[in-house]
This record gives sequence, C-alpha cells and structure tokens, in this order.
Amino acid sequence: MHPTNRCIVVKPAGFTGVEQFGAANIRVRSDHAIADLAAEPGAEFRWSGRHWLIVSRDAEYHPDVPEESPDENQSSDETGVGNDAGRLDADGNRFDRRSTDRVLPRWVVPGIALFWTGFLLTFVARHVFHRLASLLILLLVSLFLALAIEPGVNRLAARGWRRGRATMSILLGVLLTFLVFVVAIGTLVGTQIADLLSESNVYIEDTVKFLNDTFDTQIDPQSVIDEVNDPDGRVQQFIQSQGDEAVRLSLTALGVIFQGLSVILFTYYLVADGPRLRRIICSRLTPQRQDRVLSAWELAINKTGGYLYSRALLALLSAFFHWLVFQSLGTQAPIALALWVGFVSQFLPVVGTYLAGILPVLVTFLDSPLKAAIVIGFIVIYQQIENYFFAPRITARTMELHPAVAFGAALGGAALLGPVGAILALPAAAMFQALVGEAGHRYDVVDSHLTNIQPPKRSRGAASHPSAQADSPNTP
Repeated sequence: MHPTNRCIVVKPAGFTGVEQFGAANIRVRSDHAIADLAAEPGAEFRWSGRHWLIVSRDAEYHPDVPEESPDENQSSDETGVGNDAGRLDADGNRFDRRSTDRVLPRWVVPGIALFWTGFLLTFVARHVFHRLASLLILLLVSLFLALAIEPGVNRLAARGWRRGRATMSILLGVLLTFLVFVVAIGTLVGTQIADLLSESNVYIEDTVKFLNDTFDTQIDPQSVIDEVNDPDGRVQQFIQSQGDEAVRLSLTALGVIFQGLSVILFTYYLVADGPRLRRIICSRLTPQRQDRVLSAWELAINKTGGYLYSRALLALLSAFFHWLVFQSLGTQAPIALALWVGFVSQFLPVVGTYLAGILPVLVTFLDSPLKAAIVIGFIVIYQQIENYFFAPRITARTMELHPAVAFGAALGGAALLGPVGAILALPAAAMFQALVGEAGHRYDVVDSHLTNIQPPKRSRGAASHPSAQADSPNTP
C-alpha cells in the first residue's frame, strides 16, 4: 500500500518485500486508489464480508517463525539468557530452545556397546579357535576312528568281552598295522637313499646312456659324475644344507607320535565309555528325540564302520596281489611297495590307484624299463578287476560311495584340513549320505526315459545275496 494516497500496489511475482494476497484474482490495478480501505471493506473487491489487510514485511520474514517483541529482546539481552528465551511457539507456549536441540536417540549408546562387545567376543573366539585347532582336529580323528571300530567292539562285547578290553585289543591291532606300514615304507625309502648314494656313479652312467640313446644327445657321463662328486658343486652343497632338516624332521616325528597317542587315548574313552556318553546326552532330551538321536548314532556307526572295513579289506587284497607281482619281478622291498599301493589306492578315490603306482614304477624303472612297463600294465588291469569283481561283492553289505562324491569330498577335506581331511572326508561323506538317505519321505518315480537306470552286471554270488538285491535298483 502506498504510504500517502493509500493505493494498493501489486508487485511482480516473486517479490518478497510486500506480502502478496492474490491480487490477480480480485482485479486490482497497480494504480487503483481507495479513499479509506478500512471504511470501504470489500466495495471495490466485489467480495462481500471480507477485508484483506496488507502489511509490509521484511524480505527475511517467514510466517512459520514466531516473532519476538522489542521488550522481550531487551529483557533477554539484559538477562543474558539468549535470543530465544522470550519467544512463543505456534500454540502460544513459551519457546524452549532445548526442545529443538539435536540429541542422540536412546538406542545409539546401547548399540555402540553391543557392537564393540560382539567385536571383542569374535576376536577372542577366533584366537581361542586358532589355539585349539590342533586339539579339535585330534578330536575329529578320534571320533571317526571310534565310529569305525565300535562295530567290532560291539561284537566282542556281545560274546562276553568287557568293552575296555575289546576296545584296547582292536586299537592295538590298528596301531600294530600302522607301525608295520610306516616301518616298511621307512625301510624302503632309507634303502633306496642308501643305494642311490653308494651306486650313484652306476645310476648316472645308466641314465646318461639312456638319454643319449633315446634323444640322440652327446652328454659325457664322466663330467656329470665329477659335477656330482665335487665338494663345492651344487649337489654336494644341497646335501650338506639338508643337515638342519634332519633335526626338524626328528622333532616333527616326535610331534606326530604324541598326536597319535592322544588320538588313541580319546578313541579309547569314546568307545569304552560309549554307552555312558550316550546316556548323558539322551538324559537331556525328550523320549522322541532320544529315539531319533540313537537311531542316527547307530546308523552312523554301522555305515561308517562298514565302509571303512570294506576299504580295509580291498586294501589288503590289493596289497596281496601287488606283492605277488613285485616279488616275481624281483623288485626291491616288495612288501613295502605292496602296502603303499593298497593303502593309497583305497583311501584316495578315483586317482589314488594311479598316484600310488608312481612309486613302484620309479623303483622298478631304475632297475629295468621293461619291469616298469609290466608294473604299469598290472596296475591298470587290477583296477578293472577290482571295480567289476572284488568291489561289488565286498560292498554288497555296506554302503557304496559314488566316485564323484568321494572325489569331491576328498578335495574339500584336503582344502580344509590337508592330508588328514582328505582321509577323513570319505567316512564323513559316507556317514552324511547314510543320514540323508534315511531322512525324509520317498515317493515313486514316474516312468521316463530320463529316469531309467541300467542295472550293473553282478556276479551270481553277489546277485543272490539279499542285501545286494535290496540295493539293486528296480527298473521297468
């Protein structure tokens, strides 16, 4: 409004110096003059009963912010309380600055405390697990060994043996077998090293002659012998540098012996006190859960023990037939080589036979390449005989593990726990397969060419066995 002639002045859109009130809708011109706006309310606006006041405001004015009077400003300045002490809010209440300050929610402090508590507990748990990792591995090995020997202990206990004596007898048998295997392999390795050192010149001459004849090279055998026997040469320096390794290997052997004794002790208590341990566990469960736990426990014992017994029997058969071949060829340490092939071929799936055959092939190759070729041929032929003749009969009463599952389990176990994990992965996979096979419901499969399974050819003895007939698939 103009201050002298009281005319209504409408500013362009966006102007904040004068409060706008929608002048375009009431047809007010920029030079429209009214004698007295208060005396003629609504006469010129064509709106009866309404009177719109126009008040000049500053550009910083905002209608949602409460105003403050000069007296309140003066009193607040004089008292030193602050500029917000005398303000009123939209409801007419006294303005409290503390109500608008930003404060932390109540859950922030407990959340921070919970986060750091969890972080510290996780760090402590990782540290404890890292320190106890070797002990946990020993307990895991003891558990699987206990599952493997408990069927034999139960049979001896049914015949009147005490569980402690039966457990100790089986453990001593297992320990004796393992010691024979280790001594045989150690004797073989020591003999080969001693023979290699004493007859090094002969082996060098034979090797150089083979290379010259096969690849048409011109290598001087004497120069190679001089290089090997030179005290300042690389070969002799390497041999001398391995002196410290002998001490380290001795300490490692002592550690392995201590771990083996620990495994035997844990296994003894797990098997000898097996009924008491199961009673302690079942006392905390309801009767229905007790039946489930005991049935699963019995299934794990039977399947795991049966699988390991079948593997051990196949290993003995493999060792026996390989010993006959090695003995007939005049191979050095035939018993040790036969035990090596039998053990590795059965407890390393799919590729175990071929990996186990590398050692006897190398040993016989140093004696005669023809003998090495004979050993390779026998290993391949025996593997086929075992797959189609021995394995179906022996595993007719136990659970057969699929080769793909066994190979994948061995790789996973080796990635987690190394060589120990690769060996334990097979009984673990067998037990898991048995538990999964017994869980859940089974339904009839619809007839389709995608689900037809060709039954394997079995011998008459295996086919006539009731368990073999139960395991064989029924195909239309």
